[in-house]
Amino acid sequence: MNKVFLMGRLTRDPDIRPTKNGKTVARYTLAVDKKFHLDNDDQKADFISCIAFGKGAEFAEKWLHQGTKIVACGRIQTGSYMKDGQKVYTTDVVVEEQEFAENKKQTEAIPDDFIDVPEDFEQDGLPFR
Repeated sequence: MNKVFLMGRLTRDPDIRPTKNGKTVARYTLAVDKKFHLDNDDQKADFISCIAFGKGAEFAEKWLHQGTKIVACGRIQTGSYMKDGQKVYTTDVVVEEQEFAENKKQTEAIPDDFIDVPEDFEQDGLPFR
């Protein structure tokens, strides 16, 4: 079984490109916090290369941007290509599902008629609980 679940933040806006058959492909990198790291390891996150196709790529193009925290589910895919006479190996997560991992920050201000309720306020006089 080849199944991967990641939760992290995009390090930059997704790179969106068309494929040869007219579909869309999105590439992005997720910074995934390390729960544990070695004392001599200053890197506190792993940077995972992700790729989404079709509807997933269209979602990424429309909704994802640098700093967005998401949960991505997919599979690991390895490959290789030649660059300057050297074989370069790649590892990507092919994203099959992606969801937001946090709510949008609220930009609305607190209304002027908002009243702070003191901590010692007794709820007995309220019509609801």
